[in-house]
Amino acid sequence: MSQQGIRKFGLLGETLGHSFSKSHFEEKFKAEEINASFENIELPDAEAVEKWLKAAPTEFTGVSVTIPYKETVIPFLDELSPEAKAIGAVNCIHFKDGKSIGHNTDAFGFGQSIKPFLRNIHERALLLGTGGASKAVAYTLENLGITVAHLSRTPKEDQMIFGYDQANDLMVKSFPMIVNCTPLGTSPNVEEMPAFPIELVGEDHFVVDLIYNPSETLFLKLARESGADTLNGLSMLKQQAVKAWGIWNS
Repeated sequence: MSQQGIRKFGLLGETLGHSFSKSHFEEKFKAEEINASFENIELPDAEAVEKWLKAAPTEFTGVSVTIPYKETVIPFLDELSPEAKAIGAVNCIHFKDGKSIGHNTDAFGFGQSIKPFLRNIHERALLLGTGGASKAVAYTLENLGITVAHLSRTPKEDQMIFGYDQANDLMVKSFPMIVNCTPLGTSPNVEEMPAFPIELVGEDHFVVDLIYNPSETLFLKLARESGADTLNGLSMLKQQAVKAWGIWNS
């Protein structure tokens, strides 16, 4: 990569038709007259990811990583930041001195986005899903002193991971914060939602959906109609993009 030429950035994922990152960074480059480009890099499987990452340091400055590769990329990277290592998920890669360095900016982005909504009663959080995004969310919440449990299709109760069929009225009441970390409900599949009894939430609940397209998922709509405070994933995405830009320019 020639530093005198155009710097290349991108987003690594499987299906990126509804990506926020490309338009966000292209607008930024234009507004700030930055000589850079941003491209969506759609790869079909882990083998393709490994092959792409081997060639990337000579061509790219940095990429964001999205579903389903936030954990997949880890073995293919040269280094991990302490935070990425602690979380076990990477959503930002910096290519520097021929090396690929994995970072996690989801944790920062999520922490910044929920700050205005947190109340003293939100001391227990139930996360739907156990993938890379949920790991960053759990890391952030635990650092805030909030107790975390998960719902998953593969329960492991000794690790505070319960089955969706266990989400009864008592459980929902005991977790005033609910976070959807699954992609269910993302456009165009807007009628989908996790198998969670969202009608059981009430005005003391704070319900977050990491999805930003649509701006209000069916999950959030039903939570709002039940009286809960709601938040989508757009502010988290904007905050983590700012953090990623700082890393790529360090």
